[in-house]
Amino acid sequence: MNAGVPQDRPERAYDVVLFGATGFVGALTAEYLAAHAPAGCRWALAGRDLTKLERLRERLAAIDPACAALPLLRTDAQDAAAVRELAASTRVLATTVGPYVWYGAGLVAACAEAGTDYVDLTGEPEFVDRMYVEHDARARESGARLVHACGFDSIPADLGAYFTVRQLPQGVPLAVDGFMRSNAFFSGGTLASALTALGRGPQTLSAAHARRLHEPRLLGRRARGPLGVPRFSRETGTWALPLPSLDPRIVTRSAAALERYGPDFRYRHYASVKHLPVALGGTAAVGATAALAQVPPARRWLMNRWEPGRGPDTERRARSWFTVRFVGEGGGRRVLTEVSGGDPGYGETAKMLAESALCLAHDALPETAGQVTTAVAMGDALIDRLQKAGIVFRVADAR
Repeated sequence: MNAGVPQDRPERAYDVVLFGATGFVGALTAEYLAAHAPAGCRWALAGRDLTKLERLRERLAAIDPACAALPLLRTDAQDAAAVRELAASTRVLATTVGPYVWYGAGLVAACAEAGTDYVDLTGEPEFVDRMYVEHDARARESGARLVHACGFDSIPADLGAYFTVRQLPQGVPLAVDGFMRSNAFFSGGTLASALTALGRGPQTLSAAHARRLHEPRLLGRRARGPLGVPRFSRETGTWALPLPSLDPRIVTRSAAALERYGPDFRYRHYASVKHLPVALGGTAAVGATAALAQVPPARRWLMNRWEPGRGPDTERRARSWFTVRFVGEGGGRRVLTEVSGGDPGYGETAKMLAESALCLAHDALPETAGQVTTAVAMGDALIDRLQKAGIVFRVADAR
């Protein structure tokens, strides 16, 4: 049994349930579980369309014949009673159904109430902050671990910063910069989530304000995530453009929770671009997309250009890669580390989500509860899993 799971938690029918299994990333996650779930792991597929679930199960049986008997749980995210029953049936609930601000709150609420561990792929700051305000306290009481952002948002940044900090001296101020590069493409579901988040600026600010009112103050230590400014990075030989994503918020929350990050920790997060014209063009494109997302008809038009459920094909994903380089400094020491892998948005994200769920279900972990980050909840155990699964964590240079 997990070190972090209350000993009096009742036995459940399943170790892991994957909700939204028939979506693009959901199906990839199911395929990964079919190939890599350990013997004896009791897992099931859940979603609202039983016919689609049956078709997916047939595909999974080609990977592992035992999947022909995989349980299928018909559940609609809008059906509160069904969601509560689903959460109570499993030790870990993994969901790929976004935008989470529309479809995710009921699942989080049910897991917090049932003492069920929860993992998702959200990159939506509003959703994460709202779930903290509404469900962190109950999850702490029930023993549930609510772990958001268990995909490319935000595992490479969170665990990469954690890995970097562990190479630096203890008990001193630390500074880490992360530089992300990738050639990957996106799916319709990712586009819908991104446009939804961009189009909800006032709601995002309101949720962040509410969280600040509820969150305990950090006494005697500091953990900061300033935006930074565009610059040329000599450490990476690229142009660094500030990324105002969920990633730095997750990293600083890990730093606030873990004393290993030192008395004063600062993290900045950048997109890393080799050529200045590309950097300028990318900045303009992001700005234009953000502006269009504020106008509902324009936002709907953009979403309709690439419908949820579709994504890059196998050949395109096979050519995709990501690298996040970290420069860490403190106590007179400087390190350059790197987290890298294949297709970040889909293949590797499915891997990260699946391994996060398996880690919570099967590994001995620190005793935590409430809304926690991957570094806080799983830390070294999840890094070890991801390394064995082919994602690279390495020290490139140290002085």
